[in-house]
Amino acid sequence: MATTAQQAPIARAPLSARVSWMLFDWSVQPFYTLILTFLFAPYFANIVVGNGPKGQSMWGFGAAVAGVLIAVGSPFLGAFADGRGQRKPWIALFSVILAAAMASLWIATPSAPPSTIYLVLLAFVIATVCAEYTAVFTNAIMPSLVPHSELGRLSGAGWACGYFGGLASLFLVAGLIVPMGDSGQTMFGLSPLLTLDTTAREGDRIVGPLSAVWYLVFMIPFFLFVPDVQKKRAHDARPATAELWDTVRSLPQNRDMLLFLIARMIYTDGLTAIFTFGGIYGASVFGWGPLELGLFGIVLTLVGAFGALIGGVLDDRISAKFVIVSALAVLLVGALGILSVDGSHVLFFFDVDPKAPGSSPFSSAGERVFLAFAIVVGLVSAPVQASSRSLLARLAPPDKITQYFGLFAFSGKVTAFLAPLLVALVTAVTQSQRLGMAAIILFLITGIALMSPVRVPSRDA
Repeated sequence: MATTAQQAPIARAPLSARVSWMLFDWSVQPFYTLILTFLFAPYFANIVVGNGPKGQSMWGFGAAVAGVLIAVGSPFLGAFADGRGQRKPWIALFSVILAAAMASLWIATPSAPPSTIYLVLLAFVIATVCAEYTAVFTNAIMPSLVPHSELGRLSGAGWACGYFGGLASLFLVAGLIVPMGDSGQTMFGLSPLLTLDTTAREGDRIVGPLSAVWYLVFMIPFFLFVPDVQKKRAHDARPATAELWDTVRSLPQNRDMLLFLIARMIYTDGLTAIFTFGGIYGASVFGWGPLELGLFGIVLTLVGAFGALIGGVLDDRISAKFVIVSALAVLLVGALGILSVDGSHVLFFFDVDPKAPGSSPFSSAGERVFLAFAIVVGLVSAPVQASSRSLLARLAPPDKITQYFGLFAFSGKVTAFLAPLLVALVTAVTQSQRLGMAAIILFLITGIALMSPVRVPSRDA
């Protein structure tokens, strides 16, 4: 049985503080939903670059660069988060940069010149880095808001709040603002709230500025109501490098923490790659436009929100490890199912009619099978991430909880470049998006194998 340290009970923070903390996930989710996954990434690969495999490869290399920067900076930010002082000023700094980077994606015009393409990739890298840096500090606040017996529900509710934020932003963009196809109307059959030039693809480009405004508006309650730690006196503070080194040196004495962090390092890479390239793959295989991608995003986001809520309950009632391992196994099945679909086959060997040009969304058998497996992936991906966050809080020594959250951030980012880089390289070499995506399977299998021997505290510990 894993050993656990005793600690004084943590009082539950006021509802306004807990809800406002969860609003960070709501605020930042449009970046992941609209930009990173469903709308902007496929538009960049297929329209801005004008070549699906080449665009996927460039986007993958950009994600890899962002992963390296996150891996280098996160451990030191995590050390600062270990009770070293106030966190909100850091959150504010990275929030301003994140919003500016998202807004600058407006310059991504169709068939853009190389100079513009690289500027867009630079903005994407900066936004990705700042979003993850901000999460280092917001995650470190979580253990101070509720008792440990409620960490699973708080973490799961936060992820669900983020998914619902992504869903709401998709409804706003696809249902009220962006015209779909040649009709000039939105997905709901309404006249767009904004007058946008369809030939210049302003409907696709507007998601960057809209995501920036969304983030800034909904982060206001976080700064108003979430409590921050009191700043330490200068002579109490130690260099961040010393804090980080102490934490790393202690890991060999904590077998379960070490195994968990290595496992998370691997399976997080796979999750990141799935969401980075899933929309690009679907758009390339079926020729999806904004309407199909918008509907696809709404369905996956909705099931992901409910998956996070269910996972949070199972986390507190059974264990976080059970949620993580079970969800990864289901995720593996879903990822294999997605890869089994192309324009004229499902389950690798069964022939189906290709999607007819101009047909309604998800009218072909291949699309429906692809969507079914994607729903499976969406349902279990959020519990993996939410329960990882709560498991860290339960495994970490109580007197070093925020130091370990810094290391937690490091473990999630130190190899974050690896899966996107491998997908990009395989895609570039083989000129096959399916083979490029298949590299993700290795990360999921390895993550399951490493998580299996991890021992976790009992619910009563």
